[in-house]
Amino acid sequence: MPSKGIVRAIVAGVALLGLFSPAFAETSEIRLARQFSMGYLQLNVMEHDKLIEKHAKALGLPDVKVSWFTFNGPTAVNEALISGNIDIGSGGVPGLLSLWARSKGTPQEVRGISALSSQPFLLNSRDPAIKSITDFKDSDRIAVPAVRSSVQAITLQMAAAKAYGVKDFAKLDPLTVSMTPPDATIALLKGGAQISAAFSVPPFQYQQLEDPGVHTVLNSFDVMGGSHTFTAVWAPAKFRNQNPVLYKAFVAALKEATEIVNKDKRAAAALWIENSKSKLSLDMVAKIVTGPQVKWTLVPENTMKYADFMSGVGTLKARPASWKDYFFPEIHDANGS
Repeated sequence: MPSKGIVRAIVAGVALLGLFSPAFAETSEIRLARQFSMGYLQLNVMEHDKLIEKHAKALGLPDVKVSWFTFNGPTAVNEALISGNIDIGSGGVPGLLSLWARSKGTPQEVRGISALSSQPFLLNSRDPAIKSITDFKDSDRIAVPAVRSSVQAITLQMAAAKAYGVKDFAKLDPLTVSMTPPDATIALLKGGAQISAAFSVPPFQYQQLEDPGVHTVLNSFDVMGGSHTFTAVWAPAKFRNQNPVLYKAFVAALKEATEIVNKDKRAAAALWIENSKSKLSLDMVAKIVTGPQVKWTLVPENTMKYADFMSGVGTLKARPASWKDYFFPEIHDANGS
């Protein structure tokens, strides 16, 4: 039987190995989720160019497996994150805020890693009688990616609060139905009674507008008073704390992907077409990617407007004092809002 001194030496050696080996106890796989839209160009670039694998290898993690998943709406993303089926989620700001408030103060507290883009999303209709949200009738149906939880659904509530008063912020909720943006586009272009309007995402909202019978009822920039973050990426603190090297590799990959997108937006558009197997033309997709209201940036913009509204009407259980409360420190030096 070994002496107590030998046992202590072995334990000390193992501890030192943990301190000086960057790969010690790190997971060998990272699982990421995105949704249906062109708001995740950096993730498309990261997947195509294997940027996470590249930066992980440079930091001493040579055999990281990267798995990608696509979900419709923040509820599906957040349920997968809570259940441990994914490590990093992405979507609209309300999805991040809801999960942050729900997990705040726990080891699984979720915070944003960064924004991905600032760009508008459009509420389109083919009914000529619908010129504003006050024209919707009880028989109308509005397609959103997820009722009461998607960024489109929350923005519609904000618009309703302005039009009808804060007490009636949910006035249009009974009209909303959950549909994926591709399905909503098909339904809107087909016509009929299935839906009257679609609050969608790029590129589908622009594909809808190619039909001369479709017009825009509402632009999210009008509701938010200007440019705002459309998509963001988030993760549990537990994943970040237990995998500091892999998390650092992910952030580095995200920064490089953003630089790649901004350097050649047309090439990034081509990658999106390839990744999503889209039949849209490169010229059309590139026009969207380079649009005057579109910014590919990691800096959160006007996210507190969502936080203030959601906490004010009681759908967000914790009120943040600053955007930095629900984003990890790596982005705090940015001029966010």
